[in-house]
Amino acid sequence: MRLLLVEDDRMIGESLRSALRQAGYAVDWVRDGEAAVAALAAESFAAVVLDLGLPRRDGLSVLQWLRGRSDATPVLILTARDQASDKVRGLDLGADDYVIKPFDLDEIAARLRALIRRAHGRPQPLLRLGEVTLDPAARTVTRAGETVSLTGREFDLLHLLLENAGRVLTRQSLEEQLYTWGEAVESNALEVHVHHLRRKLGGELIRTVRGVGYMMSTD
Repeated sequence: MRLLLVEDDRMIGESLRSALRQAGYAVDWVRDGEAAVAALAAESFAAVVLDLGLPRRDGLSVLQWLRGRSDATPVLILTARDQASDKVRGLDLGADDYVIKPFDLDEIAARLRALIRRAHGRPQPLLRLGEVTLDPAARTVTRAGETVSLTGREFDLLHLLLENAGRVLTRQSLEEQLYTWGEAVESNALEVHVHHLRRKLGGELIRTVRGVGYMMSTD
């Protein structure tokens, strides 16, 4: 899952980016409000972690702009502003969660998992399809109760496909959610990951929709 981190403090930003990457997210980091608007206008993200006291454009203005274009991307505000009025305004403008600094990194990762889960209309924490079960928090996968060893990228791809089971995901949309800015992506990387998942989980689980992309079969 790809996140946009909007944080102007270098130390906090680096800590967050590192922790969220360890939690399995692909993280793009910008350090001012105008850069955040440009990123959100150009690309899609599973969620946004948004500071409020930003240079060039305030975080609440970014949030208002995002919701003004009917973009429902989950937004977690992460800020030092601890007044109840700030929290109320942020939530009323469309934030999905509001956390005051200082914060616990594991809690932020857990809150993001919950936001993304709700955005997909999924109340339960585990993803299940047939014999396959994926635990986003523990980053584990089992098939018929047996643990399946996956690389980080294989896990992330399977997570995306399971979150969207029954829907066709284009190659472009998958790559946009798996890779951050500046990452070199080999032309056949996605096909290789799909091949490995089929070998480990069964060839019938992931369908190729020729000329479009892939989908997790619910048949």
